Amino acid sequence: MNNLRSGTNWDYVLAALVWMLLLLPYAFYKSHRINILYMGEDIATGVGLSVQKERTILMAIAVGLAGACVAVAGSIGFVGLIAPHLARRIIGRDYRVVLPSSALIGSILVLVSDTIGRIIAQPVDIPVGIVTAAVGAPYFLYLLTRK
Repeated sequence: MNNLRSGTNWDYVLAALVWMLLLLPYAFYKSHRINILYMGEDIATGVGLSVQKERTILMAIAVGLAGACVAVAGSIGFVGLIAPHLARRIIGRDYRVVLPSSALIGSILVLVSDTIGRIIAQPVDIPVGIVTAAVGAPYFLYLLTRK
């Protein structure tokens, strides 16, 4: 059954699911290396990590996951910015926990934004991207002014 609001259907979700099933476990497997890279290049090299190779692999994983999500859901602004920052603030800096927490926080943010967009101006639906931008823009400005 087609979803007329976004022009997608379950076939797109199944196509993205393949990428998720391939890349998410690999991302979690590599999360301890993100912790090492976070300590700095010198330390990462000192413990035997090939910094450039790991960065390339991790970037490819991130691009693949983001691409699969955007292909299905469209560009939903600020979710990728807000969720990881909130997860690090709540959980800490251990990326073995931050990665799944970011996914959970991001999905909750999109779900709440969609619900607000459907309720706030009934019978018209406000697109989820507008609601997430309304939430994300002030948080983005807060992040900019904090540093």
